[in-house]
Amino acid sequence: MAEIRNYTINFGPQHPSAHGVLRLVLELDGETVERADPHIGLLHRATEKLAESKPYNQSIPYMDRLDYVSMMCNEHGYVLALEKLLGVTPPLRAQYIRVLYDEITRILNHLMWLGAHALDIGAMTVFLYAFREREDLFDAYEAVSGARMHATYYRPGGVYRDLPDSMPQYKPSKWHNAVEVAKMNENRQGSLLDFIEDFANRFPACVDEYETLLTDNRIWKQRTVGIGVVSPERALQMGFTGPMLRGSGVEWDLRKKQPYAVYDQMDFDIPVGVTGDCYDRYLVRIEEMRQSQRIIKQCLKWLRQNPGPVMLEDHKLVPPSREHMKLDMESLIHHFKLFTEGYTLPEGEVYTAVEHPKGEFGVYLVSDGSNKPYRLKIRAPGFAHLSALDEMTRGHMLADVVAIIGTQDIVFGEVDR
Repeated sequence: MAEIRNYTINFGPQHPSAHGVLRLVLELDGETVERADPHIGLLHRATEKLAESKPYNQSIPYMDRLDYVSMMCNEHGYVLALEKLLGVTPPLRAQYIRVLYDEITRILNHLMWLGAHALDIGAMTVFLYAFREREDLFDAYEAVSGARMHATYYRPGGVYRDLPDSMPQYKPSKWHNAVEVAKMNENRQGSLLDFIEDFANRFPACVDEYETLLTDNRIWKQRTVGIGVVSPERALQMGFTGPMLRGSGVEWDLRKKQPYAVYDQMDFDIPVGVTGDCYDRYLVRIEEMRQSQRIIKQCLKWLRQNPGPVMLEDHKLVPPSREHMKLDMESLIHHFKLFTEGYTLPEGEVYTAVEHPKGEFGVYLVSDGSNKPYRLKIRAPGFAHLSALDEMTRGHMLADVVAIIGTQDIVFGEVDR
């Protein structure tokens, strides 16, 4: 008889699928997982503590860096909390722009997840496909905010500025001649709305390509079907939200059930799984990308027909334009006060939640009437999912741990905060 020993091993942070920030202590019986103990804190950035020492508007850039794959959705949750306590409502056009960018962010997140998850399991090609589309969406980020990732585009009272009328163009260089550059600039001749529309028209075919590579691929199905099964009752008990909950067959989506911004005006469906395994969660996220494309098309149509302000006119909250600031003393004072002291929120507490690509992203804010939060607590969707890792991996093989970490779509910026 071969001698079988029980092992306790460190899975990560150096394991490729732990992405450098997850340490998992696994107790193995041969190659079967008996217990998984996630050790977190390798990426602790003290976001919540830092926010207590900064005026409210200076904490918006921290939100981008929480889940650094879903930048603008994090901002949305925080900005909604400020607006709720202030009792202000942004202009309608700003709300449509927010929904547009929330859905662009959802696609960005799911593409990153799809590429990384497939790469962890052993399918290399998908990563290259997914990043091809991410590049276009980053260009849309850059066009409105100047930054490709950490945008700081949402502000209390609206968004930083309206959508630009022109897109930056590529220029010929020693790497790309004039003919190549003309081809690269084909979809950049019009406004940003035209550019996003061109993307939205191309995108369903791209999702078909990912599905061709994976959905009926027998190796993909062997690695994901029946792995990490969570029943709908257990998913609710463990605090699952987002695709993890919907993958188990619970039709819960904050955009439908507790709509914010203009989601109640949008026509889209909530995809749900049947068995609650890794394969179902994959199918749910694929379908979510298709639904996001539908929402983007509806936003584009409305934004084309309805010009208007994208920010409130209240200079106690919103800085005056550069032009006014340089010509008018009162505007200069408003500008100076806003960027040194910020604004005060009335005393009270508030909780707002958005349907983030990974689940329910909540912001609990306590104000003591000063210009800084007394307490900021972030409800990160990934945290509840990670705590279920032990239960999801028990009885599975070591190789399945990789598939289960991947299907949870964990980003440690928000888990460790």
